[in-house]
Amino acid sequence: MECTAIFLITCFMCRFIPPKRFHSASCMRSARKTYDPPLLTGPSTSKSWKPYILPGAALGGFGGLLLFLRYIDERRAIPKGQGEKFERSAIQGPIIGGPFSLIDTEGHLVTERNLLGNWVLLYFGYTSSPDVGPAEVQKMAKTTDILGSKQDHHKILPVFVTIDPQRDTPSQLRAYLKEFDPRIMGLTGPVAAVRQMAQEYRVYFKKVDEEGDDYLVESSHNMYLVNPNMQVVRCFGVEYSGEELADAIVKELKKAET
Repeated sequence: MECTAIFLITCFMCRFIPPKRFHSASCMRSARKTYDPPLLTGPSTSKSWKPYILPGAALGGFGGLLLFLRYIDERRAIPKGQGEKFERSAIQGPIIGGPFSLIDTEGHLVTERNLLGNWVLLYFGYTSSPDVGPAEVQKMAKTTDILGSKQDHHKILPVFVTIDPQRDTPSQLRAYLKEFDPRIMGLTGPVAAVRQMAQEYRVYFKKVDEEGDDYLVESSHNMYLVNPNMQVVRCFGVEYSGEELADAIVKELKKAET
């Protein structure tokens, strides 16, 4: 047993203390004949790259996601060099608004870029609305008149976006808005495109009491004041009168000029 212990100790020294070599030929021969050294389980200077595949892939995927989100933010943002003037007046918090692609009452394509450079008063409604809708469009027309008559001639572009594109064709929309004010730009388009824009502006709507083509549309009736960089500045509820709305808009325009 003593010989066995000495043998094991000697083999251990041969295996784990490589800087010093033993000059005993018998030890080296015995180790080669009777001892198969175990694999090292401690740290190694030549680590395999395989354990890093999954973490690396995860980091790569996360980085790709960040780049995608940044692209979306840049798509929503104002082109470089155009946003500094009105940056302070934009609504703080979750982003409201974004890219859209609709058609006007003449059948022309209109995107958010076509509205750049204008103060916009934006409203989402539909031509078959029995009560609130017509009152809000009338308010929009009155507000436009009031602003245009002021000494400073504050100009805004009133824009009406239908939330009922299945019935509100370009011609139907044109005839409807002409009864209130021909200066109001009407926008319609495919259902998916209208729904996307409504979602961008946090506009809620759904059909109710639906019987074929006879139905109503429940919706939020807010108006949005959008600055020339297509950033939402204020959101106005139905409680505002035309005069109150015009006064609030003038304040925002003057604030943006300072």
